[in-house]
Order: sequence, then structure tokens, then C-alpha cells
Amino acid sequence: MIVLDYKDRRPLYEQITQRFQMLIVKGVLPKDMQMPSVRSQAMELSINPNTIQRAYSELERQGYIYTIKGRGSFVADIGGILDVRREEWRTQLKKLAEEGYSLGIGQDEMAEIIREAEPAGSERDGKENGMKKGRDEG
Repeated sequence: MIVLDYKDRRPLYEQITQRFQMLIVKGVLPKDMQMPSVRSQAMELSINPNTIQRAYSELERQGYIYTIKGRGSFVADIGGILDVRREEWRTQLKKLAEEGYSLGIGQDEMAEIIREAEPAGSERDGKENGMKKGRDEG
């Protein structure tokens, strides 16, 4: 489920945090699903359990998961988080588009740049948010 890139300059816990965020946002890990235990995830990735614990702490701080003492960590309802993040993204994109227009960059070129940013192998379902719930390939 999680693949680490040892050539990536980011710390491992950041990679793990980002990967779980993506899996949660895409719906691969649905609301209230139990997360793998820290120990089992550490064994699967052959890394120190403290690294997984740090990633889980960050995910909990950001509202992606919640912990029930003695039972483990579970995927949180992230609807509110997504709404806020999408609005922030729209605001940033609008500012970048305005800057692009001021530099003479047209809509076609901007659209091409956005297409280039789409992850390889991603599926689009035509919905407004452009994300498709389903099985993760990696």
C-alpha cells in the first residue's frame, strides 16, 4: 500500500504522511476504517516504528485520522478538510492564472500545464473535483 522513495529528499515520515493522505482523499481508505498498526506498518516497510508513529501523529494533527486508546487509529471523516483545502487551492490557482495572464500565458498553455501535472495512471471520472474513488494501484 505504501511505497517509499529513498531518493526523495523528504524525511520518510513525510512521505508516509503524504501517501496516507492521498489514499484517504481518494477513498481507498474509507471513513472509520482501521489503519494498520504502527508495528505492522513498520515491519512491512522495514523501518523504525517511531517513523510510523510520527507519520500517524501528523495525520491525526491534520485531522485525517483519529485514535481510540487501546483500539488503534482510524480514518476520520475528512469532508470538512477537503472543502477547506479545495477552496485554498482555488484561491491559489486563481492568483497563478492572473499572474500567467499578465505574462501573456493563454488558457490553452495553462490547461496544458495542468494536464502535465496530472499523475501518471490517474483516472478521471468527469466530476467537478476530478478524483475517482477506487482501488489504489501503488
